Amino acid sequence: MPYQHQDASPTASATSDSDQISKPPLWRRVLLPVIILLLAVAVAVVMVVFRPDPPANDPPPIAQLVETMTVTAEPVRYTINSQGTVRPRTETTLVSEVTGKIVRLSDNFVVGGFFNAGEELLRIDQSDYQAALISAEANLASAEATLAEEQARSKQALRDWDNLNLVTGRQGREPSALVLRKPQLAQAEASVRAAEAALMQARRDLERTSISLPYAGIVRSRSADIGQFVSIGTSLGAAFAIDVAEIRLPLTDEQQSFLQLPDSGVQSTSDQSAPAVRLSARVGSRMRHWEGRIVRTEGQVDEATRMIYAIAAVTDPYGRLGTERSAPLTVGTFVQAEIDGIMAEKVIALPRALLREDGTVLIAGADNELAIRKVEVDRATAETAFIRSGLNDGDRVITTAVTTPIPGTPLRLLDGNDDEALLEVENLAGPETLINDAGQSETADTDADAGQEQTS
Repeated sequence: MPYQHQDASPTASATSDSDQISKPPLWRRVLLPVIILLLAVAVAVVMVVFRPDPPANDPPPIAQLVETMTVTAEPVRYTINSQGTVRPRTETTLVSEVTGKIVRLSDNFVVGGFFNAGEELLRIDQSDYQAALISAEANLASAEATLAEEQARSKQALRDWDNLNLVTGRQGREPSALVLRKPQLAQAEASVRAAEAALMQARRDLERTSISLPYAGIVRSRSADIGQFVSIGTSLGAAFAIDVAEIRLPLTDEQQSFLQLPDSGVQSTSDQSAPAVRLSARVGSRMRHWEGRIVRTEGQVDEATRMIYAIAAVTDPYGRLGTERSAPLTVGTFVQAEIDGIMAEKVIALPRALLREDGTVLIAGADNELAIRKVEVDRATAETAFIRSGLNDGDRVITTAVTTPIPGTPLRLLDGNDDEALLEVENLAGPETLINDAGQSETADTDADAGQEQTS
């Protein structure tokens, strides 16, 4: 045991000395890594600061393909659209003016039947009225005879008065009215006038047994038939004239500002100064058209709708008075109306969709760059916007939808008259070419077999 202890002590001492000799100093172990890190950072900073600029290789801006239309200011006659229902200008309710039994009806006195002016539509029994007429004629003859007798007596009384004064020597005296029978003469004259009035009444009653109208027309309704006894005031039917039809057209204040409407008084339908109106309606499977004129306005504003009504007139709507028509304009038809308005001397007509909400349009400038132009609108409809100012003749208005228009964006123009541009667009839009959202062309990577399969 003591021997082993002595051998172990020298060995442990030798190992401790060897560790102290090989271990580096403290400063080297701590400072050297820090110095190396700082040197690396410095080198990196120097390389970043003094590195050369990269060569400029900015991609060219992508030109957006758009279609344009070249605008020109021209005189335009505005048209105003409205609608209404066809109504007759003249309509009559037939009422009996005498009492009696209906003994005759015209073949045309049916609902929808056409009749001529003065044509007898129905007749009431005339026998009583013919008898009354004969009696009135006899009374008149008797009254006239009595008057002639009284006139003769008055003349004879005057001669007797003159002879009596001549015998008595009292010439120059004036006879009294009784002497000349003037009261009797006046009574006879009154009887004649009363007999004439009775005769006139009898003739009128006889004429009223025959019902007719002073115009050519159509029977709208019939409420009496043959053999029916009617009295004064009994309704017999209704009819309307076919010489002129009218359409009541509502107009707003804005629409009125583009029209030259006549006064509220009735005007002739042939007045060439009245605004022309074109009417259209579907009859069966075809669209039919008629022409008329605005002849008057009603002269008042509707309190409920705040509109004024213009009256359009169409002569001979059924074409039975000499006017050739492809189809009759039937009463009760609902028609669309297009009225000729005022003439705008110089405006540019654009599709309504090209006018943006802020009152601007997109145009292609002279350098083919997008520009936004503020315009003044004279009138706008659902289809067309009429530009008064803001655009010039020859400006190219962009008709293609641009999602986010930015002034100065380069454009590639597609002109419908440029065959080369059309061919280029067709090539770009071929089956192997795609157009991305930015307007840049991208070639689709497809093989021939896939293309044939897709085509089939």
